[in-house]
Amino acid sequence: MAQTSTIEPRAGTSTKWVYLFEEGSGELRDLLGGKGAGVAGMTRAGLPVPPGFTITTEACVAYYAANNEFPAGLWEQTLEALATIEEKVGKRLGDANDPLLVSVRSGARVSMPGMMDTVLNLGLNDQSVEGLAKLTDNPRFALDAYRRFIQMFGRIVQGISAEQFDHVFDQAKKRAGVTEDPDLSAQQLREVVEEFKTVVRRETGADFPADPLEQLRHAIRAVFASWMGKRAVDYRRAEKFPDEWGTAVNVQAMVFGNMGADSGTGVAFTRDPNTGEKALYGNFLANAQGEDVVAGIRNAQPISAMREHNPEVFAEFERYAAQLERTYRDMQDLEFTVERGKLYMLQTRNGKRTGRAAVKIAADLVEEGVLSKDEALLKVEPRHVEQLLLPRFDEQAKAAAESEGRLVAKGVPASPGAAVGEAVFDPGRAEERARTGARVILVRPETSPDDFHGMIVSEGILTSRGGTSSHAAVVARGLGKPCIVGAESVQVDLARQVLTVGERVVTEGELISIDGGTGEVLMGEVTTVEPNFAADRELQQILSWADERRRLGTWANADRARDAERALELGAEGIGLCRTEHMFEEPERLPFVRQMILNAAESRRNPDAKRLYLEALDKLLGYQREDFKGLLAAMDGKPVIIRLLDPPLHEFLPKYEDLLVQVTEMRVRGQDGPELEEREGLLKAVAVMREANPMLGLRGCRLGLLYPEINEMQVRAILEAAVELTRDGKHPHPEIMIPLVGDIRELRRVKEQLLVVAEAVTREAGADVDYKFGTMIEIPRAAITADQIAEEAEFFSFGTNDLTQTVYGFSRDDAEGKFLGFYQDEKLLANNPFQVLDAEGVGAMIEMGVQKGRATRPDLEVGICGEHGGDPESVAFCHSAGLNYVSASPFRVPVARLAAAQAAIRSDKS
Repeated sequence: MAQTSTIEPRAGTSTKWVYLFEEGSGELRDLLGGKGAGVAGMTRAGLPVPPGFTITTEACVAYYAANNEFPAGLWEQTLEALATIEEKVGKRLGDANDPLLVSVRSGARVSMPGMMDTVLNLGLNDQSVEGLAKLTDNPRFALDAYRRFIQMFGRIVQGISAEQFDHVFDQAKKRAGVTEDPDLSAQQLREVVEEFKTVVRRETGADFPADPLEQLRHAIRAVFASWMGKRAVDYRRAEKFPDEWGTAVNVQAMVFGNMGADSGTGVAFTRDPNTGEKALYGNFLANAQGEDVVAGIRNAQPISAMREHNPEVFAEFERYAAQLERTYRDMQDLEFTVERGKLYMLQTRNGKRTGRAAVKIAADLVEEGVLSKDEALLKVEPRHVEQLLLPRFDEQAKAAAESEGRLVAKGVPASPGAAVGEAVFDPGRAEERARTGARVILVRPETSPDDFHGMIVSEGILTSRGGTSSHAAVVARGLGKPCIVGAESVQVDLARQVLTVGERVVTEGELISIDGGTGEVLMGEVTTVEPNFAADRELQQILSWADERRRLGTWANADRARDAERALELGAEGIGLCRTEHMFEEPERLPFVRQMILNAAESRRNPDAKRLYLEALDKLLGYQREDFKGLLAAMDGKPVIIRLLDPPLHEFLPKYEDLLVQVTEMRVRGQDGPELEEREGLLKAVAVMREANPMLGLRGCRLGLLYPEINEMQVRAILEAAVELTRDGKHPHPEIMIPLVGDIRELRRVKEQLLVVAEAVTREAGADVDYKFGTMIEIPRAAITADQIAEEAEFFSFGTNDLTQTVYGFSRDDAEGKFLGFYQDEKLLANNPFQVLDAEGVGAMIEMGVQKGRATRPDLEVGICGEHGGDPESVAFCHSAGLNYVSASPFRVPVARLAAAQAAIRSDKS
């Protein structure tokens, strides 16, 4: 156990902003951030950790609350902690003879790899660099550290573009006739330092700061500022982390991996973050600093190369890796440096991993006796399950592409999966193209944190440099996107926006395919296939544990038998929504649908129109009976909720604007005859049906009240299908949903009409069929009067898409296209309420509806069938609200199974 010192709040302040590493612990993650908690834990465990201190996440929050000013006492506590470090190492920051250098790193409570800023080698100036050179008897090392510091400080703290420094450095290597950084001499590096200082002077109008304390103050500010930088904000939006958390700042004495052949640096995982295999995985670079590995500036060697470089140090590292995995009971992401043959541990945190690795690691840790099943279920994120359902390349199509010479390059496989898209070389351009619906592959020499906005919208990522621990690899794994790094044969020219492989040139917009599992890059599009869900042993194990633990049912939305069959394969226990309007859109029945619509209103007063109306309904009855028979047969023995026709009738007709153009053009051309008459009649009918606000117009139960024959036809089709299946020994369980009810009198009238049909069908067949009538709760009045509605409804299904629209007063299409993004950026909304259920507003309506409905009918079946049924946060809400099931698209059913289990585990703990 390390000797403990303490930093106390100064007189006049009561808040402790700064913790020495030995004062912290692994349990203080929210306060110290993941990195600070990790180094504190390693320090307390006696591992070789360079001394340092952590400025808390609370300090960051206070910094923003004080309009970007340090809170009272922070700087004084920082200086006190710095003095403690100086005493421990026997060096002083900025000393001209024996200088202490420090790193200044970010560290949020959750891992945000590469999203915030780091400054290394802080404390160097023209005097201390000479002292460092004499002290180490290595001028080249000292000057290399100085040029790195100016470059990093200039970019991160002073906002100078990285390209300006890169240009100077590349030109220096070109003049020297070398390709690798370590090949530059001390004198050549001295010239680079002077040129870097010139860049700073030109860009900022001032000399590079020489005062180490000024450097430290600005670096801390820069790390705080990076918390609200675009890439960090974009990452938090994607991961749904709140801005209010803030980041910690870690200040740590530097150790150096670039002091010669007996030094080095690396990043490693205690298990393979791609596959979950129990083996060390990562990169090592001799004579380098950590940024060279993480940024992908140099192509690193596998971690196993460290064994050959220094077997004793490698064995020591293996021991620490095993110890840390045992301590934290999870795969660890480790950073380390070897300085002149001595190992130093710089970081441990739970490692980012792919879906494949997540389920294997969780299952293996249970088998190894490290985790309980509940703990393992909480280690797997719902998106990990989603990743395992993504397509991969068809082997035959891939082999054909190879035989055609379309396999053009191979790099380092960094994040598995197949991706096809347009080659795009600029992250901003990738964002722009993705916004139009294009699939893009982001191609870069290497990625940096500033590229995140382009990475998150891309199908996959390809870099010509970097290793498996580079920024591109780590971020892609976290996002679940296919990624290839270190494809050295790929030359990326950002100025010309092209990539070149041999004589092949790919320009922006050309399709390429990448296989993140093999590292292969192929020209053009390669066909993808679905994964074999049933054969995935580890995933099936995790989901079986989830099924044992969850209390929520997981149903699926499906409109056809093939959709239901897929849902069953993925674990669906019922169908929560069959949208019958989708059945009407089949080409062979659309003419009869239009015949029904065009004669519906006129059928009340015109015998010919009535005949055509009823003929169309009779034809559709046959189609619908077969539709429902297939669906109910596929879900034999399981409930199937079938929603009666919901959308406005004009949605099945051509658009008014299109018809108007067609009729006008025909008239201008002088065309007449039957075709013009048909178009004019259709235009007139559509004009009559047009509504100012169709979402709140003639649809749902209102449509059934005006034209009851449509509902009656559908109910007859449902129950006749159920009767036929019952005779065949099947066990159909149809549940008939009457949509858009807002008043008990609407529901009562429609139900009375349909019960007559239902009773007639069963009486004619002489057979009993298990069926229910219920409703969709999708407008606020239905939730408010749910106690009345439950008098007639045997089940409620909350249609959260429309309920969100009516509670907020949003038109979804308009809101998402025009202002919801702005609302999120301005923190007017934490999430898009159509993606994550609004617990305070929409959720309150659901809770009210459940409570009132069950007060009338205690055995009321309640679920949701909007897109929220597959969102983990929304599933957790549904668990707490006491729903019976959630229903989502078939693809989201496995996600819902895991999310429902996690909700049950967490609620039992609370």
